Amino acid sequence: MKIVKNIAVFSICTGLILASCGCAYTHIQRPLDRNFDTTQLGVKEGRSHAYSLFWAVAWGDAGTKAAARQGEITTIRHADTEVKSVCLGLYTRVTTVVYGD
Repeated sequence: MKIVKNIAVFSICTGLILASCGCAYTHIQRPLDRNFDTTQLGVKEGRSHAYSLFWAVAWGDAGTKAAARQGEITTIRHADTEVKSVCLGLYTRVTTVVYGD
């Protein structure tokens, strides 16, 4: 009976740790710029994406050049990166967002 109790406690603790660290679902966005005081975003926005599935297959182009081309931007003023991940990375989407003119 003590073994069952230990397994139950371990399972609960593991579940709480995994749930609190974003392993089930993660969606973050962060800047790729350091000069926030002088950053001007511009009037246009472009996005590019790369995907990963089951840690085995990856496709797409999440580069700044692809994002600028998509948004018809010739001068990049700022860039962000966005990561969305589900179930420990079974599905992941990385997005580069560029702003400019």
